[in-house]
Amino acid sequence: MTGMTGLPKADINPGYFRWFQLICGIICMATIANLQYGWTLFVDPIDTKFHWGRAAIQLSFTIFVVVETWLVPFKAWFVDKYGPSRVVAFGAIGIALGWVINSQASSIMMLYLGAFVSGIGAAAIWSASVGNALKWFPDRRGLAAGLTIAGFGAGAAITIVPIANSIAANGYERTFLWFGIGQGVIALIMGLCLRRPSASVVKLASDSVLQTSGNTKPVDAVKTPVFWLMYVMFVLVASCGLMAIAQLGPYAKDLKIANIPVSPFGIEMTILTLAISLDRITDGIGRPLFGYISDRIGRENTMFIAFGVGAVALMGLSQFGSNPALFIVMTPLYFWVFGEIFTLFPSICADTFGNKYATTNAGLLYTAKGTAALIVPAASIVAASHGWSTVFGLASAFNLTAALLAIFALKPLRRRYLAKRAIIGEASSTPSTAHAVPAE
Repeated sequence: MTGMTGLPKADINPGYFRWFQLICGIICMATIANLQYGWTLFVDPIDTKFHWGRAAIQLSFTIFVVVETWLVPFKAWFVDKYGPSRVVAFGAIGIALGWVINSQASSIMMLYLGAFVSGIGAAAIWSASVGNALKWFPDRRGLAAGLTIAGFGAGAAITIVPIANSIAANGYERTFLWFGIGQGVIALIMGLCLRRPSASVVKLASDSVLQTSGNTKPVDAVKTPVFWLMYVMFVLVASCGLMAIAQLGPYAKDLKIANIPVSPFGIEMTILTLAISLDRITDGIGRPLFGYISDRIGRENTMFIAFGVGAVALMGLSQFGSNPALFIVMTPLYFWVFGEIFTLFPSICADTFGNKYATTNAGLLYTAKGTAALIVPAASIVAASHGWSTVFGLASAFNLTAALLAIFALKPLRRRYLAKRAIIGEASSTPSTAHAVPAE
């Protein structure tokens, strides 16, 4: 039996072992969640003790994000060459050591060193966990990548309250120390369980997704127009989401709705707090959900739907954000379709360039997040001169552009690329590199 790609289904069922691999990867991702999401709890306690100022302390967070993002391709190369287990073990040491350094930091430079080391460790664990999911589930890449990346948020959801309680009871130093060691130990144990997939797993194919059965080296992948089109689309959508994460608070305050009290389910909170809480929930749900949908209807079709909904939500914030009820509706709606970029782009990258170098190629594409982050500060400049409506209006246009590119540019370009690769594979008479993509 053959699928859209003409690739035969594997005769050997890998059984439950690949699901065990997925669970290990999800737990590994959960161990690095607090390096990003839990950081905010430590800022004020550190400032209270040393009076370095929030801006100086927050530079530590910036260092972590930059290092974590831009080192992913290099760590991914090691995953493809040496396997995920060693790389996660290295990352586990990094995330533990980074927080141990934070616990002992008596100077701002030492705090920056802790952020740098933590970023190295997080990059290793991220690349190995996501890359392993892509390789073990070529027939369900969207779902597997979505569940793995959802673990990044789940880890924070489970431990944010214990961390806050520990800081209050034991101080931030001991919290850094013990949670850092605990996260490192868990990542190390789970990482040692990770394995590369067997040949029978690699041969699995999807009936609904255009895939290659060959392998394109990273140095060749970055020379293709299809890679750079995906990169541009990633930047367009990621810049909108990062802008929304960074600017949602200032936007709500400027609209004078941030501190309006509400009591959902009898719990008193403000409009902004409720919106952010709902954002985290919908973001977490959206990642595996849209991954699952993309396995059924194709990556580009799913991108068109998700980015289109994102454009509508951002335009709603632009025009009706001052309405508290609509603000609460539009922000969770937007984040429901934003987080899936971290599911769909790695999946479509592996579909296009193959399994062997899937981790490195997806890591190279992931640097688009770092490029997008450079655009985020411009939002404040545009808001100061033209207002927040213009900022969110432009973000809506970015999403709409990416949605149209998915259907009218990426889909035909990928089809042509895979068809060309199929011809080359057949001409070489090498079964392991042959592709079959139906022409249209």
